[in-house]
Amino acid sequence: MTDEQPTVTVRLWHADAVVLFDWLMSTDLNAVPVTHPAQKQALADLLSRLEWDTDTDLTHVTAEEIAAAQDEVARDMGW
Repeated sequence: MTDEQPTVTVRLWHADAVVLFDWLMSTDLNAVPVTHPAQKQALADLLSRLEWDTDTDLTHVTAEEIAAAQDEVARDMGW
């Protein structure tokens, strides 16, 4: 038996990943309303995965790329 937890794979549109990464990097997770501490930890875990995932390399995204991703995602909102 291994100590690893089961995992899931979530495919994100690159623009969504950029927007989420930027938001998580700039958000005080202590100020995010949660109903259980695990929710805050899950957000921190998501940030960590986005930060260290070599396939996405979001740590070098420029302000212009973030703005373009935000525009792209907002166009697809539909609500």
